[in-house]
Amino acid sequence: MAPTTRYSLVSLPVRIFDDEPLSVLSSTIGQDNGEILKFSIPSFKIGTLDALVQHADDLTKLNAACEAVVSKVADSLAGILDGDEDKISQQKMVNDKPTDSYLCSFQWNKVRYRAEKPLGELIENLQKEIQNIDNDVKAKFNQYNTVKTNLSALQRKQTGNLATKSLTPIVQPDVLIQNSEYLETHLIVVPSSARKEFLRSYETIADMVVPRSALQIAQDDEFTLFAVTTFKKTSADFLHKCREQKWTPRQYKHVEGGKEEEQRELERMAREEKKVWGEALHMGRSGWSESVMVWAHVLTLRVFVETVLRYGLPLEFVCALVKTTPKQANKVKTALDKAYSYLGGNAFGRDKRGRVTKDDASLASEMAAAGYSAGDGNEYTAYVYYEFEFP
Repeated sequence: MAPTTRYSLVSLPVRIFDDEPLSVLSSTIGQDNGEILKFSIPSFKIGTLDALVQHADDLTKLNAACEAVVSKVADSLAGILDGDEDKISQQKMVNDKPTDSYLCSFQWNKVRYRAEKPLGELIENLQKEIQNIDNDVKAKFNQYNTVKTNLSALQRKQTGNLATKSLTPIVQPDVLIQNSEYLETHLIVVPSSARKEFLRSYETIADMVVPRSALQIAQDDEFTLFAVTTFKKTSADFLHKCREQKWTPRQYKHVEGGKEEEQRELERMAREEKKVWGEALHMGRSGWSESVMVWAHVLTLRVFVETVLRYGLPLEFVCALVKTTPKQANKVKTALDKAYSYLGGNAFGRDKRGRVTKDDASLASEMAAAGYSAGDGNEYTAYVYYEFEFP
């Protein structure tokens, strides 16, 4: 199994860099810790400050919804492909590209999501799309699970033990008393360990049991199937006493052609299961592609909105995609924090040599004003930073 890739999107103001930003970022995190790639973000309509704050909140919730849907689609694919990682990875394509390739070469879909539209409208469209994807995938996989359950039930009837399997191919019509006014035949499944006790006592556990009527019809590793004849008026009492003895009465009525009909139904359900399996696999593949695309666009909007709120106007920033591993992710974050934590205080200038100065006291003050304090459970990031990975 290939190692998991951990991604993060980092946005920083261009004005803090003396050299080419991506090269500086690559040096900052270290080439051994991760790879830096440019992540293009269009120019969106900014709107009012109040609207941006609301968009940020909406996008946080939408991001969680996207992550949940992508995870559910991944679980659905794993289930239908029996956890075969190679087959699963073949289905996890986005626009006919491997997921990593799609993300690393991400371009905003200007036809589907026109950048000149208001941010609120774009967010609403993305919300509807991820909900529709979730509904479609859920419906198709529920359909498949129902068909699969029905097929399994039919197969168990063919292959289970005598207590559960179909009696149609086992019981011949001549062992049953049919169309009698007074007598009827009961089929009783007895554990093999209780066979002798059954033969010794079945005639006396209820009134009006026909003596010596017990006929062994079939036997497997666990049970023996008997036919016993009683008078109809004592049938209920006989069946009740059988259940008390842990002997299982089986309901069965002979139907002409029943054996062939059961076989046809099994074959029909097997064809249906194969058909719906293919449909579910196709839905899982398209659901993965669509949900990952929506999530990538939501992440793009999150970065843009948070960048405007953090760094203000004029809007001059660079966004990078960082590719690393879960093991190296902490080193990447630590390196970024060390280099850019001063941005949290919005207090930076340059000394006489042109180097950026950092004001830790101002950073602490700004964090406290924003409601972040040590031990309150909030992880404050002084710069725009979103970390994620695909299941």
